[in-house]
Amino acid sequence: MDPVIRNVNPPVGLRGMFNGNIEVVPLLLQIVVSTLIFGAGLFALFNFVLAGYAFLSAGDDPKKVQGASTRLLNTLLGLLFAAGSTVLAAIFGKLIFNDWGFLLQFKVFGP
Repeated sequence: MDPVIRNVNPPVGLRGMFNGNIEVVPLLLQIVVSTLIFGAGLFALFNFVLAGYAFLSAGDDPKKVQGASTRLLNTLLGLLFAAGSTVLAAIFGKLIFNDWGFLLQFKVFGP
């Protein structure tokens, strides 16, 4: 009888993680952070489209116009926060460690 659960091979980039190799953890963190920043950009684009549609469909209703402008402002602030945190991390990395990408690229220090 075949077992229901078989061995699953991890992807090439993550194979070392399961052998006690810790060098793959920063790669995984880099992928997660990059995906979150990309997702923030897509979410901002989606909100810009919805805010534009809300402006177009508001007509003369001041409450709808106010809601659309609030959505637009919140989207701009969120996008500014996502981009600004990346820029600040690069600046602090350059000031403290003399490397622009030090805080943006996860590194492992050890044996």
